[in-house]
Amino acid sequence: MTSAADGSADRCRLYLITPPAFEPTAFAEDLRAALDGGDVACLQLRLKDVDDDAIRRATEVLMPVAQEYGVAFLINDRPDLALEMRADGCHVGQDDTPYSDARAILGPDHIVGVTCHASRHLAMEAAEAGADYVAFGAFFATGTKQAKASADLEILQWWSRIFEVPSVAIGGITVENCQPLVTAGADFLSLVAGVWNYPAGPGAAVRDFNKAIAGAARDAPEEAQGEVTDATCRIS
Repeated sequence: MTSAADGSADRCRLYLITPPAFEPTAFAEDLRAALDGGDVACLQLRLKDVDDDAIRRATEVLMPVAQEYGVAFLINDRPDLALEMRADGCHVGQDDTPYSDARAILGPDHIVGVTCHASRHLAMEAAEAGADYVAFGAFFATGTKQAKASADLEILQWWSRIFEVPSVAIGGITVENCQPLVTAGADFLSLVAGVWNYPAGPGAAVRDFNKAIAGAARDAPEEAQGEVTDATCRIS
């Protein structure tokens, strides 16, 4: 993955997740509209309770669109399919494939990120093991999935002060509520309904999220602004 052409690798970026259910060809148009809207770092394909062929078909349709825009393509909880389909990597939760197994399958050159809920211990374990990012949340109420933990801004502040491994903020994030996450130190904002259900469309959502991020970064005290790290560049 490469840094964004506009130099945005040194600030918080967008990490999109697909809706819970969709028809790949039709959704590809929504994805293209979103990516036309501005800077996006990553797209995670997240399909639960479907067969492997459904994941393969969605990957075959969506991954070329992501790659056209220089956006990393990850598959949720299926490192085996990520390897088979030549995706950039995978994301695993605490109840999914263990990080060590995912890394063994994908090797050192693929991205593997880990959900850590609101646990400092889980995050430190994942970072020490070599995870490319840790995901904290949920920060806000979300209807996309049942949140297993509620996180607060302090965990982002703590993480960004001490660790170089990037953090992803997840859970109910909208254009209206995202700025405190940015100023707290989140490296990426994980978005589902906030983009795909945005009233003005996904392109406008990406545009408005990036405006909100830029505004938060501009207004943040200098000491609250994170540094670019080698790990951050893995998904930027």
